[in-house]
Amino acid sequence: MKYTTASHFAGRCFTTFAALLALCPALPAAAAETLTGAGSGAGGPVYRAWAELSGRKQDVKLSFEPSGSAAGVQKIRARAVAFGATDVALSAQELAKDQLVLVPTFVTGMAPVVNLPKIANGKLRMSGEVLAAMYLGSVTRWNAPELQELNPGVALPDLAVKVFGRTDASGTSFYFTDYLSRVSPAWKDKFGAHTVNVWPSHVIAVKGFDPMAKAVKDTVGALGYVDYNLAVRENLNIVQLRNATGEFVAPNVESFRLALQRSEWTTKGNFLASLSNLSGHGVWPIPMGTFVLFPKTADKPADTTRALKFFAWTLFHGDQIAEEMGFVRLPDTMQSVAFKLLSSVTDQQGHALGIDALTAESQQ
Repeated sequence: MKYTTASHFAGRCFTTFAALLALCPALPAAAAETLTGAGSGAGGPVYRAWAELSGRKQDVKLSFEPSGSAAGVQKIRARAVAFGATDVALSAQELAKDQLVLVPTFVTGMAPVVNLPKIANGKLRMSGEVLAAMYLGSVTRWNAPELQELNPGVALPDLAVKVFGRTDASGTSFYFTDYLSRVSPAWKDKFGAHTVNVWPSHVIAVKGFDPMAKAVKDTVGALGYVDYNLAVRENLNIVQLRNATGEFVAPNVESFRLALQRSEWTTKGNFLASLSNLSGHGVWPIPMGTFVLFPKTADKPADTTRALKFFAWTLFHGDQIAEEMGFVRLPDTMQSVAFKLLSSVTDQQGHALGIDALTAESQQ
């Protein structure tokens, strides 16, 4: 599909809300106050970059704790932060139970990473089936026939595979194990897909995204998984994966974008649909969506309005920043959905805080 600029799309999208916006007064300029959030480690760098740029006009001071998706959900459920950030979408039932609004923000990807001497970054090839077999413990050495078949002409080392898995609640772990479940019936039957996983006994436990990156860097023969941008920042050796079309693909903004274009996010505006293991030329098989959560009815309207205004700004002005940092902007269909979701948040008297935030941003 054709990607328009954020400002062009925002102008078109906002005509949808013109009648509502005309009824709502603009918010007064806010004093410098702290916007609190917690959750997704993958999303944290973008939220901070957005805050730095938007703060030049909004006077935003963001305090974001990259404590993982599950912690972000827990904190917004407890109304301990103005917004929660998660890489795993809550179900409609969970959102209704907790009275939350889920808004998509951007798309990134999960990358398997290795530490293998004399194997150049990005040159090792794997299939999902072999990756699952390594986590199941049936492929235990780096020069195993299954890996040699995928890497003809590559001098694979005669080393034991040292497999790492996260023990904390992690959106990255969910996407990784969801992918393994889609390519390996044995993995699906024995372990399934979870944010908190019980790993096979040979898997070495680590807690947190930074410790996972450090464990792989420090351990010869290591195999782990991290979000793509962390792999790039830490200069980890990223694996190519064979996708559902049979091509070997590297994770990057373009292969994430191609996956997004093939998904129901783009074709139907359905951000609850899976992005995993989609077919198509150049498609990366393990993309990750990221989301933010707000209370549907705010008991702290000033805090919630500050968060809504901030994310309204990102829909207008944040696309370029996100893509420069290695993330993929929402397609137009999803940006429209995101605007509508932001506009649905109210205070306890039924006043549309989201509409106020969007009105204020439209007048910047």
